[in-house]
Amino acid sequence: MTIFTSANNFYLAKARVLAKSVKRYIKDVIFILVLSDKIPIGFIREDEPFDEVITIDNLGIPVENLNMWIYTHSVVELCTAVKGQALYNLLEKYEKVVYLDPDIVVFNDLQTLDNLLDQYDIIFTPHLTIPEENDRDIVYNEICSLQHGIYNFGFFAVRANENGKSYAKWYRDRLLNYCKDDIPNGLFTDQRWGDMASAFFDNLYIWKDPGANVSTWNLTHRHIAKNDNTYYVNGKPMLFYHFSGFDSGIQLEMLDIYSNGNPALYELRNFYIEEINRNGQKGCEKSACFYNLYLDGSVVSQEERVLLRNRLDLQNKFSKTNPYDKEGNSYFSWYINEKRRLEEPLQITQELSNELNSVYNSRSWRITAPLRKIFKLLRFIKNRFS
Repeated sequence: MTIFTSANNFYLAKARVLAKSVKRYIKDVIFILVLSDKIPIGFIREDEPFDEVITIDNLGIPVENLNMWIYTHSVVELCTAVKGQALYNLLEKYEKVVYLDPDIVVFNDLQTLDNLLDQYDIIFTPHLTIPEENDRDIVYNEICSLQHGIYNFGFFAVRANENGKSYAKWYRDRLLNYCKDDIPNGLFTDQRWGDMASAFFDNLYIWKDPGANVSTWNLTHRHIAKNDNTYYVNGKPMLFYHFSGFDSGIQLEMLDIYSNGNPALYELRNFYIEEINRNGQKGCEKSACFYNLYLDGSVVSQEERVLLRNRLDLQNKFSKTNPYDKEGNSYFSWYINEKRRLEEPLQITQELSNELNSVYNSRSWRITAPLRKIFKLLRFIKNRFS
């Protein structure tokens, strides 16, 4: 098997932990890191657990202006959007290709998965495999799955035959323009596209092994235990655990809800903390993604990014430019000027409102209040009897 992950430098320590766990349990595996970032200073390929590192500029993404395409994606959207092209490319070289998120750790040889790829072309794991039983869990898990996607795309596996390659091309093409975190409009990066795949492609297997893609969202029906230094899920060996939401704090929050005090789950979490720290987590946390910064080092705002993504006229207007360059006739210059033009009337209105309020709150205004009432009465009498 060939396994790849997609990350930027912020997730590099996690990718290392994943790669080492893969190499520990799987023989003759090739592990590839797809990096949506610049190679960091001090990165020595020979010392890394990756057999190959492919940066985003070497993927061959079929767009006319790569910098603009990158710019219109948030950091998370970008690391997701490149997965389609990476899969498409790797299936031209390797027979069986597996994707794992960088915040996953492998605990088994995955021979079961390798055997499944002899029979099936496409393999997904659903977030949930058993219905929930109360309103809290329905909201947290079932409704959350409806919003984010039935299948968790922290994992997928594809075989390099005609059907598998057709799926990879479709997946790649959808992610080129529609890999967005936009739940109100029916998208959550690549996962909602996975919901449609089983309608379009045959020989797609929904893998429900309780040991595959274990995470906080499916702990209601998966009991974790440890015996002789081996983790088990519902009595079967755990294959891989997904530490999703680790950096945001959601992983611990949901673990506290669903662990039922199970010490094995907190032992797993503490193990993961030790492993990522051993692999450079503290340094990675200080990393700012190259593609989240302008050339002068300032941060690209989400407002600037989304506006360009949603405006085809602006994409055409600045199609020959690098949106990360603020100088000259740039998108950023246009954005700042347009923002100033739109905000100026609002600023004038606010200034006039402030001045009027200062008049109303002044001592002179309060003193002359009786006179204003008299003048108002006199105007009424004049208009009434004239």
